[in-house]
Amino acid sequence: MPISTYVCIVLYALTAAGMTAASAHLVHMLQLESYKNKSLRRWIKGNIVHVYRIPAIVSVAAVLLALLFNAILYVGSTGRLIVSAMLSLAYIAVIWLYSKKSRVRNAKKPLVMTIRVKRLFAAIALVYAIVCGALCILDIFVLSHTVLSGLPLFLLMLLVAAGVLTANLLATPVEKAVQHWYMNDARRILAGRDDLIRVGITGSYGKTSCKFILGTILAEKYDVLLPPASFNTPMGLTRVVREQLKNSHDVFIAEMGARHVGDIRELVGLVHPKFGLITSVGPQHLETFGSLENIAKTKYELIEGLPNDGCAFFPADNEICRGFYEKTGIEKYLFAVDYDGPAEARAENIRCGSFGSRFDLMIGEERIACETRLLGKHNISNIVGCACVAHRLGLSAAQIRIGIRKIQPVEHRLQLLPTSGGVAVIDDAFNANPSGVRAAMDVLSAFEGRKIVVTPGMVELGEREAEENRAFGKVMAGAADIVFLVGPKHTQPIYDGLIEAGFSMDAIQVFRSLSDAAEALWKLAKPGDVVIFENDLPDNYNE
Repeated sequence: MPISTYVCIVLYALTAAGMTAASAHLVHMLQLESYKNKSLRRWIKGNIVHVYRIPAIVSVAAVLLALLFNAILYVGSTGRLIVSAMLSLAYIAVIWLYSKKSRVRNAKKPLVMTIRVKRLFAAIALVYAIVCGALCILDIFVLSHTVLSGLPLFLLMLLVAAGVLTANLLATPVEKAVQHWYMNDARRILAGRDDLIRVGITGSYGKTSCKFILGTILAEKYDVLLPPASFNTPMGLTRVVREQLKNSHDVFIAEMGARHVGDIRELVGLVHPKFGLITSVGPQHLETFGSLENIAKTKYELIEGLPNDGCAFFPADNEICRGFYEKTGIEKYLFAVDYDGPAEARAENIRCGSFGSRFDLMIGEERIACETRLLGKHNISNIVGCACVAHRLGLSAAQIRIGIRKIQPVEHRLQLLPTSGGVAVIDDAFNANPSGVRAAMDVLSAFEGRKIVVTPGMVELGEREAEENRAFGKVMAGAADIVFLVGPKHTQPIYDGLIEAGFSMDAIQVFRSLSDAAEALWKLAKPGDVVIFENDLPDNYNE
């Protein structure tokens, strides 16, 4: 076998390894997009220059140089082999450099090297091994004595996205089989706990907050298992059941997230809750749901999955949820904050400020004076809904009051942070939505001092995104004194809404990144100011 053949095999092997490493950035984005190829393709389409600029420039330059040298140098000469190898090694070096430079620096949510991600990288390596093997054979047996010799290698960087998408497609059956086994094991464990009180919580907004609120209140009487953070997917809940559920637990509270029709039905089929709480229905994840009607249909899957002796809870302040209440045939309860109609539980005399919130909880025949560190009417609504569930599960007025006092703010959700510089900081960075941003602006208005908003706006609202962000700008104009917008393109509708509402252009600053905005903020802020961080987009939304 001639030495050129060995050189060709080694070069293609190194390229396959480099392309596998260069896939890390897109694997990160795929993980943030819940391993959905469709979502990753949409992200690539919106960031096509960022993804393909360097691969295209490098590949075109390498192809042109290779054609030039192949045309000049004698076929089969040692000089041509050396030049071709050097050019190939330079190309491979660029691939490895690209694999490092393309990754997100200081990622808010870094790539987590889960077992699934490791399997995905193995699939990517297999894809590139097959592709490079085929191109190597083509190069050796077809192109070796032509002007096109070595050129296929220089096109591989252009496959950086195709390799990840193909590998994820190939890995999908394996992942489904693995998930099916784990979920069946979780079902087996739950089937052996007929005594376990199971509560399902879903909604467009407030799921995680309600999970922790309800868990804190119920802990006054029961031993409660709460999934951590936003564990609200089938595999997340499966992991909690398999790893954390103990015989001592009396209650399991399952937060149920969804981005597609049928997602809640799948979770209900896993957990089989007897009690179902819907927190809200609104235009969240419209990009994947397609319509508000689909969102409502999906959230109601929780109620449809409850048994005949089950019990459902709905917020009366949400019109769609009132419609849910009317059509539900099992035991049901309404809870309210602003709604004037009949409700089984409601909040009255709400006051909020730097101390948190105080209100009177009306439930059954009881009037309970409550105090909490949570801010905002939407959080009061969440507390009232959870108190309604707790009352149904037998907690006394005293237990409910003590539980409400113990509630801790959920991280990044209207969380009042302690500071040493006299500046009040409200962290509302997690997953802003149309209802939440209005509630946040209401909270901001209740504070004294100069008010500063730092925000990149809202995402995943589909065709309504620009409209909702413009409306956000108008609401913000009535609450803020200074606005820091993060992301020039994405926040343009917010800027337009601010100006339309008469907000001063001089009080608006636009930054390319949150770090730039934060640096400018701390130079500007002074004692007595109130700063609210409203949403913090994940890395797959960086401009």
